[in-house]
Amino acid sequence: MSNPDVITLNVGGTKFTTFTSTLQRFPDSRLAHMLDGSDRDFRIVNSQFFVDRDGSLFSYILDYLRTSQLTLPSDFSEYERLQREAEFYQLHALAEQLGQGNIYQPRQEILEVRFLLQETHAFFRIFCSCSSTVEALADRIVMYVEQPIGGQGFSFPFSNQKPLAPVPLQRPSHHDLVFQCGTDFATGDQFGARYVSIKPDQRKLLNGTNVLGLLLDILLREGFSLVSTRAVSAEEKVECYTFQRKKRPEILTISEDYKQEKIVNVQVKPSKSTKKR
Repeated sequence: MSNPDVITLNVGGTKFTTFTSTLQRFPDSRLAHMLDGSDRDFRIVNSQFFVDRDGSLFSYILDYLRTSQLTLPSDFSEYERLQREAEFYQLHALAEQLGQGNIYQPRQEILEVRFLLQETHAFFRIFCSCSSTVEALADRIVMYVEQPIGGQGFSFPFSNQKPLAPVPLQRPSHHDLVFQCGTDFATGDQFGARYVSIKPDQRKLLNGTNVLGLLLDILLREGFSLVSTRAVSAEEKVECYTFQRKKRPEILTISEDYKQEKIVNVQVKPSKSTKKR
């Protein structure tokens, strides 16, 4: 038994099923007026509305109708074709935004790692022009400190491993974070050790050089390119590693009344290839 609230569209041979209310979300669009049968570009074939347009691009159009957000894969390049589809369906705000060529231009992201090694102790400071990248790294980097076992800080006689407790990273601003690892002999005979783990790697590393190697490897796998290395302070032996990558905005948010239009930059995984719906 058919449901009048649900409609099937055949767009260039690709079928989509949605609610009629979804198609009517933007009242001035051709999809909203399609249902009255007055538009000759939309024909009823086998109880389905058929339109001879690009089905793969219509999946983005339909997603926009459902959410008021246009989500594109990071390697998407057919902006002009998608703009033509938006113009055909008379989705004017979407077409106008897609016509602004600078919207989806990749933006240069700069990240800097500063590394200071003092005997058995290492200090790290990460700065990035994109605060969301720093937030993502702060969620992945965990610093642990050794805890004393038993009263007065004495360990059990047969235990060489002290329990570890996570401690927060330092966040001087939204664009940088600071952490450290290694052993610290500044407390006299007692010394504390700080370990660092960087997800998804499960190891808790004590040696600063090992932490640096893991961090640089992760950044390279995340799409960053190493552009320079230099010594910031010869006396303190501060090493500076500068990375860059091109970051593309992936979500375009357009309000339903067409008046408040803005770009929202988010860190998401590249979208999968278009699926039939």
